[in-house]
Amino acid sequence: MSGETDLDTLLHSLSAKLGSGLFVFSTLGSRDIPAGLYPRMMFQEGEGTTLILLKGEAEAHGIAYEFPCRMITLDVHSSLEAVGFIARIAGELAKAGMGVNPVSGFFHDHLFVPDGRQDEALAILARIAAGTN
Repeated sequence: MSGETDLDTLLHSLSAKLGSGLFVFSTLGSRDIPAGLYPRMMFQEGEGTTLILLKGEAEAHGIAYEFPCRMITLDVHSSLEAVGFIARIAGELAKAGMGVNPVSGFFHDHLFVPDGRQDEALAILARIAAGTN
């Protein structure tokens, strides 16, 4: 289950799926997550706990947030040791003037792109997979 490491294989077998929901980034000063809150991702930093969660959950819990975004899952099992995969994708999105916040899970990489630009991001990813970028 180690995943693919070959960059060409990763890029040419790339497919992307748009997740449902509008996500936001937030931070809590403590490690305590309010009951009923189910973040997509949690990461402990020195300054606090970063959360990626649905905008509606943040609002329902009165949690301040930034960066309304959409989640795109890269449907290829990339190795955690793969070199250049996310850099290539981020570079192509950057050429379009699009910031991206990538998160790597064990099985897949997930891209959080600005809300409203998800279709453009998906088109760029399709071009990468087709080898036309």
